[in-house]
Amino acid sequence: MNNQQWIERNRRYTMVCPKSGFTFSAAGMKFEQNQLDALKDKFAAAHIEMKKIVAGEIKNPDEQRQVTHFSDRLEYRSSVLFNEVEQFAEALRSGKILGMTGKKIDAAIINGIGGSALGPQLMNYAINGPYWNELSGAQRRDFLKIYFLDNTDPAGFADVTQVIDPETTLVVNISKSGGTQETKNNAIALQNFYKAKKIDYSQHFTAITMSGSTLDQQARSEKWLKVFEMAESIGGRTSETSVVGHLPAALAGIDFAAFLDGACTMDNWTRLPRIEKNPAYLMSAMWYIAGNGRGDRNAVIVPYSDRLLLLSRYFQQLIMESLGKELDLDGKVVHQGLNVFGNKGGTDAHAFIQQLNDGRDDFFVTFIEVLKNAMSLPINKDMEMGDYLHGFREGLSAALRSKGRQAMQITISEISPFNLGMIIALYERAVAVYAELIHVNAFHQPGVQAYKLAAGNILELRAHVMAGLENLDFGGSAAEIAQKLGVPESKIEIGSLLDKAAANNHSVKREWNSTNKNWVYTTAD
Repeated sequence: MNNQQWIERNRRYTMVCPKSGFTFSAAGMKFEQNQLDALKDKFAAAHIEMKKIVAGEIKNPDEQRQVTHFSDRLEYRSSVLFNEVEQFAEALRSGKILGMTGKKIDAAIINGIGGSALGPQLMNYAINGPYWNELSGAQRRDFLKIYFLDNTDPAGFADVTQVIDPETTLVVNISKSGGTQETKNNAIALQNFYKAKKIDYSQHFTAITMSGSTLDQQARSEKWLKVFEMAESIGGRTSETSVVGHLPAALAGIDFAAFLDGACTMDNWTRLPRIEKNPAYLMSAMWYIAGNGRGDRNAVIVPYSDRLLLLSRYFQQLIMESLGKELDLDGKVVHQGLNVFGNKGGTDAHAFIQQLNDGRDDFFVTFIEVLKNAMSLPINKDMEMGDYLHGFREGLSAALRSKGRQAMQITISEISPFNLGMIIALYERAVAVYAELIHVNAFHQPGVQAYKLAAGNILELRAHVMAGLENLDFGGSAAEIAQKLGVPESKIEIGSLLDKAAANNHSVKREWNSTNKNWVYTTAD
């Protein structure tokens, strides 16, 4: 491709939002106009389905649910719930609401998993930066320090409880169903932690959940500080523009109204029917063409900004949980999906960028660039540090293009709640449209439920094994113990359960048998 062709291609396949300067370009992808033309009927059908979402029709047929994250955020800014969240956050900041012992709340633990944690983590990291909690109260304008529990790993719990003071810490428990085990485990552990410090946790706990859920019932019966209701029709991975994203943002002093404004601005743009005028449609067309409608290429997301480090993780969940499906809407086995990986630009030119440039041609890249430098850092007379970052991004883009590798480009003026809202809304719409192109339900997650059921079976087996410690002549290899318990087919799983128990000072110990090359388990003294 010569320079004139490159210029013309950018002219045809670059879109700019006049309000914000937000720019999306697909010029660096391998496609021709006739390929877009061939998809017009598919996109016309998908466009009708997008209208059905906003109209409130059932778009999650497996769970018979509406899908309302696009429409609800139009109304949320003027809702009673929005004002309740803002007032609650301000009451904490001003000291109107105090902890049980009369001390001012200065920190919050956000206890959730998946979108209930990733969205708030991304928002706080992008807008307030990685060292927000190290700023003084004055520097934070008395907004709260924010910590996250997003797994059922005791290490995460140990880390956060080392640095917080329960007398001055709020806990925000987020679970739509109220039964998410990881979140439930952390809530129980935190309750015990507060009790051990002789603090009434109910005066420090809040909940974001569906009305009538087990979490909602517990919070109301125990008279927790506050309960905020979330809609059944909004999934975790698309919940950041709802109360799920709002409360953590408000506690940290982030302008959530501006975030919603950005998301709604992008929604208006991406309601246009024509592919070449709609950035979400053009983006999803690129995914479809590049991956042959089968996800045959990996999607690499490379933001050139330290503050956007978590963006690739956020989009991994949004894209892979939405599109990774075994069955299509007709029940046909299709094994669809789109692999997503990435990290931050600049740094990773010394890591996986080497493979992108010289290795397998099985990907396309989306670069995300922020024009405004966080501060002026002159390196020499004519160059600032940020100019080097821009040069590295342009250089990599040119190098990949010279090798025939494919790339898209998103450019924003600065990192702000408004622009973050635009980016998230762009990808939400692209995912929803692409799901229509490949005929899958983007709004359920049967694979996640399958692993939860399998995990439940393992935990039932653990209960059986641990009960057996008291009821049988316990000792021997995993295979021997499995035989004694009447489940010889589970010897591998039983071995792993006993390894875990022995490592954590439970009623099991193990020794390596060098002759038989296996572990021998006995009851601990």
